[in-house]
Amino acid sequence: MFNTFEAMIGLRYVRAKRRNHFISFISISSMIGVALGVMALITVISVMNGFEKELKDRILGMASHAVIEESNGLNDWQSVIQGVKSHPEIVGAAPYFHAEGMLTKDKVVHGVIIRGILPDEEKNVAVVAEKMIVGNLDNLRATDFNIILGSELARKLNLQVGDKVTLVAPQANVTPAGIIPRLKRFTLTGIFEAGMHEFDSGLALIHMNDALRLFRKENPTGIRIKTSNILKAPTISREVASQLSNNYWVIDWTQRHSNFFRALKTEKTVMFVILSLIVAVAAFNIISTLVMAVSDKQSDIAVLRTLGASPQSILKIFMIQGTIIGVIGIFLGVIGGVWLASNIETLVPALENMLGYKFLSPDVYYISDLPSDMHWNDVIYIGVISFILCLLATIYPALKAANILPAEALRYE
Repeated sequence: MFNTFEAMIGLRYVRAKRRNHFISFISISSMIGVALGVMALITVISVMNGFEKELKDRILGMASHAVIEESNGLNDWQSVIQGVKSHPEIVGAAPYFHAEGMLTKDKVVHGVIIRGILPDEEKNVAVVAEKMIVGNLDNLRATDFNIILGSELARKLNLQVGDKVTLVAPQANVTPAGIIPRLKRFTLTGIFEAGMHEFDSGLALIHMNDALRLFRKENPTGIRIKTSNILKAPTISREVASQLSNNYWVIDWTQRHSNFFRALKTEKTVMFVILSLIVAVAAFNIISTLVMAVSDKQSDIAVLRTLGASPQSILKIFMIQGTIIGVIGIFLGVIGGVWLASNIETLVPALENMLGYKFLSPDVYYISDLPSDMHWNDVIYIGVISFILCLLATIYPALKAANILPAEALRYE
């Protein structure tokens, strides 16, 4: 596509010669602009990937990769679990009971999600045992009516381990005094902190047998399962359900939290478009550089045309010049972006210590660190998009140079 003659002249025009130092300065500015844009784009996308991964781990650490349910609860859930575990991609399975209720303590009332679990089985599908800040998950024993709450929920109810709290079930008892709601006093034996407001402020864990007894149910709501690959959880869960004899409902994490992760994806896309404008601005600087270079080199272009250079050769010369400016900027930006994205988790704490200021205060944000998860396919994608923008920026000035008439350019020389 490009021969040695065109490449040599294009490379020469990139460097400063005699009176065109200003043009060279604009070229360097364009390189720096492209480099900063690419570096910012790689870093921000990597940080957003890190936040997405952190949020996904926290949500699915407390929720589950998928659940299998039946309309009236799972009858003979033990055999269902055995069937679920027979699938080679299933890491763990545990029964659970789901209900809504209210917790009350000293006239303070708070709505909660009640999850009845078997502690030994729950450890196979969730990380709640690792998130305990006070107490232990094994403190949930059948008939003891113990309860474990999220840290925010315990704070709102002003509860400490050992305190009593009343659970109000949305069911009624008929008594001579009338219809009254079902009440049961529980003892707080543990507090967990998942790092997600949804769970820390609204989830209460009790033993599954206690939950079934309180809500007058015979069977658990369903089975929570954990797969070996979270990205394949929808497919794996449906394969498991199809192997079972009955028709079960299968709800995976992509369905239960679809709006949340769709919002994250949209935010990431919008951020990519916004930051791409930085590269676009740098590409406009390349246009300015080449337009001034074409104006400055009109006599040179005329001489080359008289020596036999075709308009296509002139076009290629200035496209090479602009492309080199963009490629150098992209190369520097990729190196800087990869380095910054790989070290931002250590650079930000060092900067915070130096300034004495916490950018993401743990009192306000659940994620107080700046996570980064760099994907090489993102780096390649950003590099390709930037290269295309820089290449497009060279077309107009190069066409203008190719259309210069030698007689007109040399008239006043």
